[in-house]
Amino acid sequence: MTKGLDERETLEGAHFSGFGHDHTRCATSALARAEALCQERGVRLTEIRRRVLEVIWSGHRPLGAYDILATLAQESGGKPQPPTVYRALEFLQEQGLVHRVETLNAFVGCPLPEEHHRGQLLLCRACGDAAELVEEQGLRAMQRAAEALGFKVEGFTVELSGLCPSCRRKEGA
Repeated sequence: MTKGLDERETLEGAHFSGFGHDHTRCATSALARAEALCQERGVRLTEIRRRVLEVIWSGHRPLGAYDILATLAQESGGKPQPPTVYRALEFLQEQGLVHRVETLNAFVGCPLPEEHHRGQLLLCRACGDAAELVEEQGLRAMQRAAEALGFKVEGFTVELSGLCPSCRRKEGA
């Protein structure tokens, strides 16, 4: 399935937060879908896993594990342990609920967890927001080119950096 950003504007989380986006609705929908998917798959979305996912979906900026830990500690008044958060992040990745932003060693919520796909992330260098793009045709072409060179692809994440629409408008002013 090939979807471009314009074709997905109505999907929750499919665009940048400042670009006609209701983030409260987006985050609520993402968490509800996560709960339903976990139940459907027969896996547990424990309280800590849910809290980590909520922190990630609190915005569209990729968050590192220690940012997540700090937020959880501030909210609970306690000090959650790093292995707990790392295990939760591992689970959320396995279930397709978050993507790892390799260049930032951070995580961002996946707006399409129902569909198995490879992460293609648009990262705004000015505001730090991220958006996901699903465009399988280009990925298949890159994989074929790599295989033609005898290279066996084992992992695939595409990260494009630039300016989101809101930051482009600000920079042009």
